[in-house]
Amino acid sequence: MKLVLATSNKGKVREIQALCQDYEVIPYSQLIKEFEIVEDGDTFKENALIKARAVFNALNDKDVIVLADDSGISVDILDGKPGIYSARHAGADANDKDNLYKLIDDIKAKGVKSSPAHYTAAIAIVTKNGEYCVHGWMYGTALTETIGEGGFGYDPMFVPLGYDKTLGELDDEIKKKLSHRAKALSLAKKIIKSF
Repeated sequence: MKLVLATSNKGKVREIQALCQDYEVIPYSQLIKEFEIVEDGDTFKENALIKARAVFNALNDKDVIVLADDSGISVDILDGKPGIYSARHAGADANDKDNLYKLIDDIKAKGVKSSPAHYTAAIAIVTKNGEYCVHGWMYGTALTETIGEGGFGYDPMFVPLGYDKTLGELDDEIKKKLSHRAKALSLAKKIIKSF
């Protein structure tokens, strides 16, 4: 069964491919030309569904299953920000490093060295049979420094609950068990198996 990802984010593609080895997982950009999808929803769920619908409709192939992930980090001391704006926290043209260091600066500006935080992942599934969305969460602490070279995005500043290392330091096998995306994908796979 072919799963088409409504993303071209290489980090997300790698992670989802590793977690869904029973399926052929390909980014939509291998099938059609990339196009801009305006994510104007108010929640992770709304934005994931917007992306999945857009790619499903653009592919014009009713036999594909399109998965879209919308995820981000919410920091308690920042009243839940950046939340759904995690991918563009430092501006529309920002890259992962820009976003990472902007978030560190925002936490520092509150006069603290760390804050409770959590990741949310919403995974939307769009098929000819309907639309579905599942969620996964990972709780921990956001730091005002980066430690470790692994992962992507905010991983080097996030220490998962029960651990003393950042996601940037932890082994991939441990991260697979903890990941908000892995938790959401395990639920998504149950839905996909029912088709």
